[in-house]
Amino acid sequence: MYKTYVTTEELSALIKYDCRTIRNKLKDTVLIEGIHYIRPFGGRKILYIWETIQRDMCKQVTKTNVIPMANGGIAYGNN
Repeated sequence: MYKTYVTTEELSALIKYDCRTIRNKLKDTVLIEGIHYIRPFGGRKILYIWETIQRDMCKQVTKTNVIPMANGGIAYGNN
């Protein structure tokens, strides 16, 4: 499967969010390492996987036991 890897700046242009918002609020809360982004060759550079982000942006949260967190994350309660 072909994947499109984009930098933070390129992702910013695609989803219309500021680079700082992506780095400080979305990364590691909404965008998860290994799912939405990778660090190639174990380095510091981050490459985002566009197809995964695009797919997940359109998903709606369907769980009823969702608890919004103060830092912008989401906690899922037990069913």
